[in-house]
Amino acid sequence: MADLIGKAAQTVGNVMVALRKGRTPDTPAVGVAPAIPQARPQRVMTLKMPTAAGWAAGQTPRAAPGLAVTAYASGLDHPRWIEVLPNGDVLVAESREREGEAETLFDRARHATMRRARAIGPSANRITLWRDADGDGVAEQRHVFREGLNQPFGMALVDGRFYIGNTDGIVAFDYRDGATRLEGQPETLVRFKPHGHWTRSLIASADGARLYAGVGSLTNIGDEGMAAEEGRASIWELDLGTGRAREFATGLRNPVGLAWQPETGALWTVVNERDGLGDETPPDYLTSVRDGGFYGWPWSYWDRVVDDRVPPNPDAVARAITPDYALGGHTASLGLCWMPEGTLPGYGAGMVIGQHGSWNRAKLSGYRVIFVPFQAGRPTGPPRDLLDGFLSPDERRAWGRPVGVAVGLDRRSLLVADDVGNVVWRLSGK
Repeated sequence: MADLIGKAAQTVGNVMVALRKGRTPDTPAVGVAPAIPQARPQRVMTLKMPTAAGWAAGQTPRAAPGLAVTAYASGLDHPRWIEVLPNGDVLVAESREREGEAETLFDRARHATMRRARAIGPSANRITLWRDADGDGVAEQRHVFREGLNQPFGMALVDGRFYIGNTDGIVAFDYRDGATRLEGQPETLVRFKPHGHWTRSLIASADGARLYAGVGSLTNIGDEGMAAEEGRASIWELDLGTGRAREFATGLRNPVGLAWQPETGALWTVVNERDGLGDETPPDYLTSVRDGGFYGWPWSYWDRVVDDRVPPNPDAVARAITPDYALGGHTASLGLCWMPEGTLPGYGAGMVIGQHGSWNRAKLSGYRVIFVPFQAGRPTGPPRDLLDGFLSPDERRAWGRPVGVAVGLDRRSLLVADDVGNVVWRLSGK
């Protein structure tokens, strides 16, 4: 059975790559005014992912000129997200997408492909704490901070309480400064629907009064009806004083990383857009998030371009907000953090984005960490690569895949979770 599924995956992937050959645009849909190709609906979606290979001894990703990359922590189990505590301890959420039911041949092929890429399977369901006590840029202490969680992802520490974004909701623990483990039973603050896009990123407001969480859609374009998508494809706001939760912004297919822009105080996110319309159509994006804002999903994308595969809703299309900055098609931009000026030599202030990498393209995209420069609170200019070299030149193997990103406590380094290499990388000036 496994051989049949594997052959099905290879067949579907090879056929769709052949059908799409030569159609990948020369210019990616990137920036504040991207050139987005006309949609070409795929009867069967393009399916292409590299085989997860991991890093050989001494092998690392490729840092941009003037920068150096070293392993901060190794031997993890699918590290996805990073939280740096005020004392410098680094928390890493180790979790993975679970394999659901495969009802169609394409489902089986996709699952087989994802298994080969180590994208789905058993989840460690834990958070580990890594401590670099001697300050040499390599963690020498590892502690199990909390285990037995439910696909943990986002984390936040606010006023002696530690919050975790499980796939089915936000839980809170009492926290003691310097603790290497969370004790006691969690308090459930809000529940989310699991499955589908399962990650639940978290970020606290500057005053510690509110918590924000990204909750992705169940399906690609509301395939099971919009009732199944209720409460999803949105960013939620939780008032920590009253316990009230509400949808802060909607129409965001899969908002993952969250970050504050310090000059304006605006909340920003990176969003994974819909599949099945072409290699660059539509682009994933980086955008500021307005309270009450609607961003188009599933009825339209980018600047109110209607998705004809979805039942029409002209009122929704008319009020859709155009995102701020396109990141290219299917890059799977997940990680996001604000990087202050002076963190890395040669780079000003801006957003750092971990691009996990595509599966719905004939030519792979993403598989890198990029920097988007900002001026006057807005993105400006083209993105710059900070870290790449995660793919083999023939795109058949992935040494690693970057996900979560965070600025180190020293404010002179960047940490990157690599869920295929099972490493947290540290990027700094040479």
